[in-house]
Amino acid sequence: MFQNGKLFLPPPNDGSDWKELFKKLAAAGAGRTLGEDGFPAGPWTPELLAEAISQIDSNRVGVDLRTVQLWFQENDRGISAANIRWLARVFGCDDPEATAAWQVELSAAQARLLAKRREAKRADDGATSRPELPPEPEGYDEQFSAVETAPDAIPEPNVDRKKQRIGLALRSEMLFNSGSPLNLPAAIFAGASALGFLSYILGIHSAVYLRADNVMKQVGFLWAPNWTLLFMVLLPLFFALVTELLAFWTREGRKKLWAKSDRTTGHHDWAQTVEGSSFSYWAVFVICVLFAGVLQWIGVCLMPLLEGGADYATSWGTLAIVRPEIISVPVSIGFTALAYLYMCLCFYLFFAGLILLHTMIHDLKRIGPDATVLQTGGSQGEAYELCLKLMRGIFRCTIIGLLVALCMKAQSSYLTSNAQNILDWLAGDLSSAMAGRDGASNGFHYRMPTHYSSLLVALSTIVVFVYGSICMRGISAQFHKPLWTMAAVVTLLFAAYLLVDAFVGFSILLGISMFVAMFSLVDPRLGSRRSNDIGSRQIVS
Repeated sequence: MFQNGKLFLPPPNDGSDWKELFKKLAAAGAGRTLGEDGFPAGPWTPELLAEAISQIDSNRVGVDLRTVQLWFQENDRGISAANIRWLARVFGCDDPEATAAWQVELSAAQARLLAKRREAKRADDGATSRPELPPEPEGYDEQFSAVETAPDAIPEPNVDRKKQRIGLALRSEMLFNSGSPLNLPAAIFAGASALGFLSYILGIHSAVYLRADNVMKQVGFLWAPNWTLLFMVLLPLFFALVTELLAFWTREGRKKLWAKSDRTTGHHDWAQTVEGSSFSYWAVFVICVLFAGVLQWIGVCLMPLLEGGADYATSWGTLAIVRPEIISVPVSIGFTALAYLYMCLCFYLFFAGLILLHTMIHDLKRIGPDATVLQTGGSQGEAYELCLKLMRGIFRCTIIGLLVALCMKAQSSYLTSNAQNILDWLAGDLSSAMAGRDGASNGFHYRMPTHYSSLLVALSTIVVFVYGSICMRGISAQFHKPLWTMAAVVTLLFAAYLLVDAFVGFSILLGISMFVAMFSLVDPRLGSRRSNDIGSRQIVS
């Protein structure tokens, strides 16, 4: 029987339990679209069924491949009420009456499976009692999105429940991949705005002081791009891009590529892939909070404020030393502590985003070499675009990361210059280059820890991009041309970062790199849309 262009089988009502019923329906291909010849397209596979469920319009979360694989395996796992609903839609061929009938039948089959499980448990009177394995917990899909499979991962009886606890890696991934994609960027922006308001209240939003060589320096909080532009614009944009890319990969990209892969093992579960980087998350957390946060605050702010000075250039954080009439030392200690706490948590999330970008590329690397989609006629163009979309997203995140490093180094370099504010510093360098004059220097030698931390940000960002480029080149030679273009932009930005304040006229290179960066963010195809479309047609043909 055919219905809506699909193979429809009515509920058998034969008393089968969930596993028996599902095995028959999967083998028959119930609910599959008819082939071009008008005959059934064949049995269901875990990949095809997962894709079919995820394509249901009202199913915003989809279903993880590992969950569907458990349905096909020989175990006594059941099925959640939420997934019964979607499976009934598939077997009912999108017909309301047929879907309702199948929902009743699947629910009854699940109840029979539970009854058999309880009888088997009572029969095993002499051995150690086996804990009853629950069906998939209801509401789990909506709560955990792409990491839904942890409760169903391994059906052995002696699984340690501690292993099912959500660790730092999965909690960090959930910040990016659960709820509204606006949540994380909005939280970062709100924190930066709150610090800006506090600086206004304390009177350090715009403040100048007279340096020992009679140079007036603007060191206000709102004049520091590494505290305003960085946290109000760049980091929210970075988190928005990572969130968008992660949603694309977990809910669309990896499922479509897995559908063409020969492997069906659960070792490729996304949650397990994320959890595999748990040590990296903890290492980054310790470095960001302990070293970049606590120890840097003690060395750069607390000790100079308590001792009345140090070998660091005066900034808004240490303004109380030279302008105590504006802000007192105790108030400055409290404000800088709050600001550095916010900063270290934001940078932990930044590096967590880089780890997730690496995880997505690593996931593609495991799928790509096994999938024949890049050498299969009709699927080749779609798979090419899926891989290239992932790499373009990483390219845009790399640009943001390098702009973050540029903001940090530019502010640190300005504080040691003779310019009154950062705009005069850039304009003075440009005018000196145009007039052929040498740049003015001062006799002060400051320690600049921000130079080192900005270098760590730049190198970490570039490492992720380079790793992605290498993996893409290993998958197919078709990616060579767009990757070379992306690499040229990244190289230009990194060169601009390294040469900040290194020679007279660096602002010209900085301006050119800023223009290229903005263009690349708006159009990561770098104007090659037409050529890419032509290439896609050639691939398909």
